[in-house]
Amino acid sequence: MNSATLALLLLLAADSGQTYSWNLPKGFPKPHVPSDNPMTESKVELGRHLFYDTRLSINGKSSCATCHRQELAFTDGLPVSAGATGERHPRGAMSLVNVAYSAVLTWSDPNLHALEDQALIPMFGDRPIELGLRPGDGFPLNLRADPQYQTLFARAFPDDTDRFTTSNVTKALASFERSIISARSPYDRYRYGGDDSAVSQSAKHGEMLFFNQHLSCFRCHGGFNFSDGEFHNTGLSVADSRKFKTPTLRNIAITAPYMHDGGIGTLEGVLDHYAQGGSKNPNKDPLIHGFSLTERDRADLIEFLKTLTDDAVLHDPRFGNPWPSGH
Repeated sequence: MNSATLALLLLLAADSGQTYSWNLPKGFPKPHVPSDNPMTESKVELGRHLFYDTRLSINGKSSCATCHRQELAFTDGLPVSAGATGERHPRGAMSLVNVAYSAVLTWSDPNLHALEDQALIPMFGDRPIELGLRPGDGFPLNLRADPQYQTLFARAFPDDTDRFTTSNVTKALASFERSIISARSPYDRYRYGGDDSAVSQSAKHGEMLFFNQHLSCFRCHGGFNFSDGEFHNTGLSVADSRKFKTPTLRNIAITAPYMHDGGIGTLEGVLDHYAQGGSKNPNKDPLIHGFSLTERDRADLIEFLKTLTDDAVLHDPRFGNPWPSGH
């Protein structure tokens, strides 16, 4: 028995399969969880295995983690993402960090609210192809025979006669994604933990700028998760008439390139865009009005944004790949 299998068996033996323990810090509310998919440790662990399994793609080349890499705060570092067949998506991969707190889940669909439903899009969508699975195929037969999945599914869904269903796959994936909570950044230690030394004086000045009326960054990026969850036209181009969701700014320093199309490569470039007031787009949100920044202000604001990087969530083994190389 290899060490990975032994670790899994020990985890499952210790896991009662009952309510998931959030262990949330001060200032972080308990996320909403659908009543038909309560969180359990076993379901989260199954979801982690599914999330990283390339066998759940049409050609064994991609997994959820291909576009959502832990070390990049569950983004992929590309302007726009590519599916298993190489087909390009029209938009970049959004961070999954703190997605449990998101009332809406994609760049542009205000009607998609449940992670269980969202998981179906990369699995079965064909415009563009992401994982490339075909509706009606069910859970791949070769994975039904996998001893680890037999154990994991039985533990996660003990009352189901047929456990290997698309519904159970999406429930497990959603449970794992909800568990990815970022709350251990220097800013969290400073603002919620009372550690005045956790951030620099430059970052503290940057925080003041972020929350003042002149810049008004907080109007779209407010709250503990630094997002209002709303849709805005940010004036990226003159012709763009659409509105896109406000992403969280948590871990923003490592999730470049920015905007829904990956069109801005640096934080400095993002500040320049908003300082200039965006393009002369008649559909632009009135909150995008432009402002002036000194060089010091600019540097301090970026220093503040860097304090939102949570190194712990980027390396926490609870969110990492459980499979040996090749899966």
